[in-house]
Amino acid sequence: MPDAGTRLRFVPGQFISISITLADETRTRPYSIASIPDDDGPFEICFNRVAGGRGVAWLFDRKVGDELAYTGPFGAFTLERAPAREAVFIAEGTAIAPIRPMLRRAVASGGAPKLTLLYGAADDAHLLYRDEFARLAANAGGIALHTLIAPSAHLYDRLHAEVERRWVAADTDRNRDFYVCGVGKGVLRIRDLLRGSGYQRRAVHYEQW
Repeated sequence: MPDAGTRLRFVPGQFISISITLADETRTRPYSIASIPDDDGPFEICFNRVAGGRGVAWLFDRKVGDELAYTGPFGAFTLERAPAREAVFIAEGTAIAPIRPMLRRAVASGGAPKLTLLYGAADDAHLLYRDEFARLAANAGGIALHTLIAPSAHLYDRLHAEVERRWVAADTDRNRDFYVCGVGKGVLRIRDLLRGSGYQRRAVHYEQW
C-alpha cells in the first residue's frame, strides 16, 4: 500500500511497476491494479506463480508488513466511467486484473449500457473473482457473464472462436467497444479479428502482456 497518510490515485486499468530485488539483480515488473480507486484500504494486484519465475517467486515470499518499492501508476488501457455504448470485456486468467476495476467502475457509474464479460482460463481455480462477477451480473441489469475452460495450449483458440461467433458472425452491428487483455499473440489475433470484421480501430482497446 502507499506510505501512511497517502492514497494511490489511479484510473481503472492502470498498472504499477514493482522493483524486485534478487540476490544478483534488481528487476522491474508491471502489475495491473485489480481494485478500483473507490476501495478503502490497500490497493490490490494479482499474479500467478510461474514455474522458474524468479521474480514472481520473490513476490510470493513477501510477508504482511513487508515494504515494496514501486512507481506509477502508468498505462492508457483504461476506463474511467461507464461507456456510452455496448461494451465487451475479454480476458484470461490473471489478465482479468485490469478488467475487474473497469467493469466495477462501469457499473458503479450508473446508466451503463449492455456490458459483457468473456472470461477464460485453463481450470476453475484460475477464474479469479468468479463469484464476485456472478453477483455483479445477478444484481446489475445489463451485464452478461460468460466463462470458458480450455487447456492453456488451446485457450486463445477457444476465445477467438467465441468472439467470432458472438460478435462477428451473429449480427452486422459494429457499434460496440471491446477491451481485451491477455498474454501473447492471442490478444493480437482477437484484436485483428475484430478490426478486420468492421469494428473501428479505436473501438478495440487491448493490452498484451
